[in-house]
Amino acid sequence: MDFRMHYLSFFVIHTDGEQSTASSGRRFKHYQTLDGDDYEQSELKSFLDDEFIRIVKRKVERNPNTANAPTKIGRFMVEPGYELGSNQNYNLFQRLRDADSKDRFLGITDELVRIYMDTSAVRGGAFIIALSTLNTYFNEPFLFLLKCDFEPKIARISDERSLIAQVDMAISARSIKSIQYPHMHEEGSLDHWELKIHQASHARYFEDFLKYVSYEKPLPEVIGEQVVEMVHQYIADKWQDETSTERSEEVNAVEVWAASEKRDLQEWWSQEQVEHASAALVEQKPDLPFSFKLGGVTVKGLLSDFGDSIHFAKHNGKYVVVIEGDGFQFEKGMSPVELLQPRELSEVLPIIGTSRPAEEDAADIDRGGYRTSDGEDDSPPW
Repeated sequence: MDFRMHYLSFFVIHTDGEQSTASSGRRFKHYQTLDGDDYEQSELKSFLDDEFIRIVKRKVERNPNTANAPTKIGRFMVEPGYELGSNQNYNLFQRLRDADSKDRFLGITDELVRIYMDTSAVRGGAFIIALSTLNTYFNEPFLFLLKCDFEPKIARISDERSLIAQVDMAISARSIKSIQYPHMHEEGSLDHWELKIHQASHARYFEDFLKYVSYEKPLPEVIGEQVVEMVHQYIADKWQDETSTERSEEVNAVEVWAASEKRDLQEWWSQEQVEHASAALVEQKPDLPFSFKLGGVTVKGLLSDFGDSIHFAKHNGKYVVVIEGDGFQFEKGMSPVELLQPRELSEVLPIIGTSRPAEEDAADIDRGGYRTSDGEDDSPPW
């Protein structure tokens, strides 16, 4: 990728302690603002050029698999009927993109850093604001906001006598937090309503800083809402316009189920109904994850596997999961199970549901009782 730097401002943030929540314990200093020629001669070029490429190429899911995904797409919020110009975060970014001199760029970046310093939790480090054109695709510039936290206990090799020397205010490109605006959702295509944010830490500094930016819901929440909507539609079709106690009870049961973090198998729908509903979700996202726990065993796969290679059943009063495949693969934790010559499924089914619960076995042991498979007392001495 061919980047051409226009302007770059370099600030250093200091706080009293590793993390400061009191504004009185925070301060920042402007070190330098560079134009394109200054940047070409600066050590920052070798430090940041590869980072700009990583930021632009970094993959991001519109609906990530978790709410704590490090990379997200943000969208400027506006009231219905209003345009982008009514969003304060967008206006600040756009003023930076329109800056036509170093002094103008510095004045706006100074304003931006002051706003950032008012966020709930700020760590010391370098704050870099850059305006750069990606000549490969566009004539209009990208805005990059980079935050590099200070690295603790950093030393460099010194001379033969002192061996090492402590380095103050060391920063690293390893864990840079970044904002890229505008978002390039595919090569050669920009969305001026969206930005890309990356912060691989639990403290959401940039989300706190960008108060007028919203983020898409994580995938599990989106899918959950769709599934609940499917159930409500099923109830509406089932009861039509009828109002009854039974219908109200079903609706209430759905609300309780949907609000529960840990849910049991409900046994409301047939295999065909579940497969039909699952197919509608898989059509939207073929690699939709699917996981569950049966007893103390966790199984993870894809929703598309259900009904194909993952089957649910009941046998002898017990729930059973049958997972089919061409072969097993074992990784960590070698065990004798890897040496097994599997029995036929028909030999296993009669055993399911016949073993006693572990607590009953423990109770027998507590009572000093041991019994053989035919029920005879096998207590010691034998």
